[in-house]
Amino acid sequence: MPQAALVGRGDERARLDALARAARAGHGGALVLRGEAGIGKSALLAHARAAAAGFRVIDASGAQFESELPFAALHRLCVPLLGGLDALPARHREALRVAFGLVEGTPELFRVGLSTLDLVAAAARERPLLCLVDNAQWLDDASARALTFLARRLDAEPVAVLFAARPSPALDRLDGLPALDIGGLDDVEARELLAAGSRTPLDEQVRDRIVAEARGNPLALLVLPRAGGFAPPAASVPSRIEDSFRARLAALSQEARALLTVASADPTGDPGLLWSAARLLDLDVAATSAAAAGSGLVEFDTHVRFCHPLARSAVYRAASDAERRTAHRVLGEVTDPVADPDRRAWHRAQACAGPDDDVAAELERSAARARSRGGVVAAAAFVERAAALSLDPAARIERTLAAVRAQLDAGATDTAARLLTTVENAALDELRRAQVDLLRGRIAFLRRTDDGGPGHMLRAAVRLAPLDAAKSRESFLDAFDMGLVVGRPDGVLAAILAAAPPSQEHDLLEALRLLYTEGHGAAVPLLRQVLDGPQWTARPGLAVMLASELWDPHAHAAIADWLVKVGRESGAPLVLRLGLAQTASAAVLAGDLGRAMAFIAEEEAIADASGGPPVRYHRIQLAAWQGRKREAAELFAASTVDAPGQLAANIHWPAAVLHNGSGEYKEALEAARRAVADGDLFLTGIALPELIEAALRCGEPDAAATALESLTERTRASATATGLGIAAYARGLVTGDEEHYREAVERLDDSPLLPYRARAHLLYGEWLRRRGRRRDCRRHLRTAHELLSSAGLEAFAARAADELRATGERARSRTGHTYDRLTMQEVSVARLVATGATSNEVAARLFLSPRTVDAHLRNIFRKLGITSRRQLRDLPELAQ
Repeated sequence: MPQAALVGRGDERARLDALARAARAGHGGALVLRGEAGIGKSALLAHARAAAAGFRVIDASGAQFESELPFAALHRLCVPLLGGLDALPARHREALRVAFGLVEGTPELFRVGLSTLDLVAAAARERPLLCLVDNAQWLDDASARALTFLARRLDAEPVAVLFAARPSPALDRLDGLPALDIGGLDDVEARELLAAGSRTPLDEQVRDRIVAEARGNPLALLVLPRAGGFAPPAASVPSRIEDSFRARLAALSQEARALLTVASADPTGDPGLLWSAARLLDLDVAATSAAAAGSGLVEFDTHVRFCHPLARSAVYRAASDAERRTAHRVLGEVTDPVADPDRRAWHRAQACAGPDDDVAAELERSAARARSRGGVVAAAAFVERAAALSLDPAARIERTLAAVRAQLDAGATDTAARLLTTVENAALDELRRAQVDLLRGRIAFLRRTDDGGPGHMLRAAVRLAPLDAAKSRESFLDAFDMGLVVGRPDGVLAAILAAAPPSQEHDLLEALRLLYTEGHGAAVPLLRQVLDGPQWTARPGLAVMLASELWDPHAHAAIADWLVKVGRESGAPLVLRLGLAQTASAAVLAGDLGRAMAFIAEEEAIADASGGPPVRYHRIQLAAWQGRKREAAELFAASTVDAPGQLAANIHWPAAVLHNGSGEYKEALEAARRAVADGDLFLTGIALPELIEAALRCGEPDAAATALESLTERTRASATATGLGIAAYARGLVTGDEEHYREAVERLDDSPLLPYRARAHLLYGEWLRRRGRRRDCRRHLRTAHELLSSAGLEAFAARAADELRATGERARSRTGHTYDRLTMQEVSVARLVATGATSNEVAARLFLSPRTVDAHLRNIFRKLGITSRRQLRDLPELAQ
């Protein structure tokens, strides 16, 4: 379609030209052009294409009618590059082939973005690459996530990506990318464009009216003169533009309008499909296509292109319901059922005027295919439409429940809730009612503002008890999990204990019952039995809390290792992220902060790749143990400080650590009390030592003694050297008996939890100094300072240094850690390279391009004053 000359837009063109220059120099990037329909975004994309001398250009456009088909837009963008697929690593090659439907299988969704980056980077080795994505507000969810991932990682690639999008909630998926808001032309520019685009001279009054009505919208300035320049003042600019397009449509014959309606219903723009569909309608293809093209609304070439997305929309909306159904019917008939079964099913569904069980079954099969390719949004749309077309009541209920599950998987909580209300009053048996309760529970839990989730799960568990005992017990555990998160574990557990049927099962539910009714002494044997067997693998998050509740760092590390291994092998991002987060937490508690930083960086990379927010609790723990108040305060502020249950305690326990390390005991006591208030698994136990120390420093011995009783009951039952050692120094604080400090130092000597081992020496040294035993205290204070400073636990190390100075001895200053000079991502790169990993291997692990890895390495070498990968291996702090 011929483009009008670009008028004005000096600042916008400068921004686009700068993006192209940077990409040509190997520093790629992305830009989102945002603005209303017709404002000139497509014209700016055309300018970028024309100005990109020496670039290879690929393009795609979001399509309103296929926004539910997974990876549809990404596939169209990458079609010109698919010749390079075979050169990609096998795992990345297969991820794209499956995502694009070229082969069957289930893709590793969080690898599709990285695989796309590999494909694009490989193509850009020959010459710079420009990617143009128009109508990004209509991108399917999977494509939007993959393209956003790609756009964030181009800083070391000769690639520029330009998006053009109208304001829309869907635009949130491009959040974080640089954006440029495109406004209207000023009056001078508007008159210039109007004069250039008018076929005949305009009366001055008409011209002024058009300029005023268009409000600087370039498309309005070009199309309104064809309608005489007048439109209802109340109509929006896009509405007036669509009215102009509809006026052109009205002048065409019925046959030409029918051809345009079919073209508007097909987002692929495939002329072969269009001509085949037209023949089914007995249209004279030559005559009707010539008439349609003469309207200026559409161009027929190797692709069918409307002059503007609003023209396609205007044509489709102008058709009657019957005409649209006819268009979809013929498109469904000519779409290949083998090569493109899902689009065929969707056309057939749009052609239905009422229920059709055959089409519903076809949509159900499409939903299964979409789900296997990771298209949860598409699966939800397919199965919801299948439910609507189901004539059989039982099938309709089953498909509606499946649609609710699919919408929940897609994150559409409100849509799921709306669908669920359509079956709540139907005649349901007890099993279906239990399924409804389970779904209500999930909806309440995901809404976060509704704490009724555990109650729904409990009702489902009670309904399931006589029908499926195993499923019932799982539902009781689901209720308990939810209770932990929403802050009602005690009430939920009481309800579970009252409702759960008696069982001889030695399972997790029974272990929790013993823990909460008879205490740690009775529960620990069964808890250990559960953790030693395979049961915990179904609930690894709860298993981590139970291992920590037992003060068993070895079990905690083993579970985290298992999660990482299974996550890497299966490609399940949620499992891998949980494993990485827990490995980072274990590394913090072991005082290996470099390892913690490396795993935090990897977890954040996978979070970004899979489209989820990064986990914060391990970063909070790291900052707290490091004693970095400003960083910790920012993380506290970014988290929901007053969140209930586990979410809150995950903030309050590290806050108590931070304040105890800094000698701010009043603040530490307040945080510790909040951490233990709800009796959460793991977090209550690990916060008790902080509460005991802070309470004693604040002159509250009774509070410390009460906390010590609870800590003692827990650690004696678990009987690990780590737990007994920590309880021993806490007992020394409360009683003032030296034997307990000695016991703590002895028991913690082999503990993997370095910070607690160092604190035992610190507390013993402080106790000795206050009794005037200067020589004895120095030995423990030196040990504490050496351990704490070598690990980078700055606040506690400063406490030890102050104590040493009080004895007349100056603490030795430590040299800076390697990781102090690097970002988290650089630490992760350096540690992997130090093990011998290649740039390609590091790139795959951290979801970067090899060029970006090499750029990080150059920064690492500069910061550390080294020149080779081999020298990285000689730095002990980078050892894995």
